[in-house]
Amino acid sequence: MNKKQKKMLKRIGISILCILILELLPLKGWMEFALYMIPYFIIGYDILKKAIKGILHKQVFDECFLMAVATVGAIALGDYKEGVAVMLFYQIGEWFQSYAVGKSRKNITELMDIRPDYANIYNEQGKLEQVDPDEVEIGTIIVVEPGEKIPIDGIVKEGNSTLNTSALTGESVPRSIHEGDEVISGCININGLLKIETTKEFGESTVSKILDMVENASSKKSKSENFISKFARYYTPAVCYGALALAVIPPVVRIVLGMPPVWSDWIFRALTFLVISCPCALVISIPLTFFAGIGGASNAGVLVKGSNYLEALSQVTTVVFDKTGTMTEGVFDVSKICNATIAEEEILELAAYAENYSSHPISKSLQKAYGKPVDTSIIANVEEISGQGIYAKIDNHKVLVGNDKLMKQHQIEYPICNEMGTLVHVARDQDYLGCIIISDRLKKNAMVSIQELKKNGIKKTIMLTGDHKRVADAIGKTIGVDKVYAELLPQDKVEKVESLLKECDEKHKLCFVGDGINDAPVLTRADVGIAMGAMGSDAAIEAADIVLMDDDPLKIVKAIKIARKTLGIVYQNIYFAIGIKLLCLFLGAIGMANMWLAIFADVGVMVIAVLNAIRALNVKNL
Repeated sequence: MNKKQKKMLKRIGISILCILILELLPLKGWMEFALYMIPYFIIGYDILKKAIKGILHKQVFDECFLMAVATVGAIALGDYKEGVAVMLFYQIGEWFQSYAVGKSRKNITELMDIRPDYANIYNEQGKLEQVDPDEVEIGTIIVVEPGEKIPIDGIVKEGNSTLNTSALTGESVPRSIHEGDEVISGCININGLLKIETTKEFGESTVSKILDMVENASSKKSKSENFISKFARYYTPAVCYGALALAVIPPVVRIVLGMPPVWSDWIFRALTFLVISCPCALVISIPLTFFAGIGGASNAGVLVKGSNYLEALSQVTTVVFDKTGTMTEGVFDVSKICNATIAEEEILELAAYAENYSSHPISKSLQKAYGKPVDTSIIANVEEISGQGIYAKIDNHKVLVGNDKLMKQHQIEYPICNEMGTLVHVARDQDYLGCIIISDRLKKNAMVSIQELKKNGIKKTIMLTGDHKRVADAIGKTIGVDKVYAELLPQDKVEKVESLLKECDEKHKLCFVGDGINDAPVLTRADVGIAMGAMGSDAAIEAADIVLMDDDPLKIVKAIKIARKTLGIVYQNIYFAIGIKLLCLFLGAIGMANMWLAIFADVGVMVIAVLNAIRALNVKNL
């Protein structure tokens, strides 16, 4: 509990003690009024103050105004005990709400602990000094000692260690890293000294992007939250006027009919009506549920950029996947060279030279397989042809390295290769030289994730890839997706998602999961875009609505379950709160509800709704 919550708890305790003491005393008249005002002002001075401020600023109709009118009215009618009790129980409900928000916020703010305070770099004298991570430039060697956070993304240049990634991924299993491995900021170095060459500035590193996502998540509200905000804006004035009508019209009608008006009875009913009608349960519990859902998700390594995306995810029935880096590890190795017309070493050399400036995983695998220094002075006019491959001039020869489409585009005949894997054709001066076979590995949970998605009501699972149809079909069949679309350019993926979106309606959403730069347009276009955060590109993470911090496709299922649980709690609270209030409002209007029932309809319902909302934090067993 924070200081404010402790102070409120103290006020609640003192007020309850005062009421219990007053109950034992034989009080009447002005003495009873004066003594009951002590606990009333102890527990309710801030509510009265807010109500007066609201009236002065012409923002009258809110919960504080309703409570002030109801309690002051009850006291004016001589029901001191009920007036104090209404204020007391309202404050107890507010304390519960504050505690629940604090508990949920704690989960999210735990992520803030990943923000590094400093980075260790060597100064001009060769000694280590701590500097602000914002001051570290790309290419700087930083030193991370055991127990310290990695401040900036980079590549390990020296040292081996184990990293604690739980703050980012939600997984407690440490990750071993070695020289040459990429590491992301926010992880904790457990046992080895690491020297890391930074590949990004601090503002562009993983930790900064995550913190930015978390800080801005509350600004993107769901339809349910927007509805409740609008509902409260019109509902509160309506019930105030309704209570006024209940207090005035029946007595006037009774006077006209020649009956005694019984003003005190109808005013008391109106005050009871006001207490019952307070919309706290809805106004507080709905945003709180989404907040708790986002907090629970972040604790599980699923970063949601807003409650609107959580709501949309709960309605997903079609999941579309990219292949490379999403369902496969994106770790490519050259496994074979076939149909060679020259020496295999020369084919590999030409491919490595042509792909030298590319950061694509396939390009990296070719460079790794070649394993020798590249003489960049003989490389010229490099052109990356989207969805096809690379054109380059190497030692004044025109070299083409890419897929079947590239060969067809340049009218180069090539023999059919039936080897399993990604095919990279190599041609020089319009002469076909051979085909390099590159193999990728499926992710550990790729098959399980598809099975679990289907078990959880996902109607369609589809894979989109720019890879060769034969390879894509084989992978699609292995993991069990319903349909595979292969040999797609980035714009083809967008068009395919567009056509799939037309098959969906308002209650059936489409989710796209990807990781590469070329997936960014599709992630933006889908109803919900999910990016692989650990190894995904910056563009994909920026474009996505939800980010999985450990690249595990099984986390897609987890995210959907969290979203559905959160929305389930939201609707439970809406139906429960409105149902109880309507019933109690009716009973109050006909005189069958007293102030104690009104307290339950307001504070009791709010406490139950808030406690129900907290359940959204518990996502471990989903």
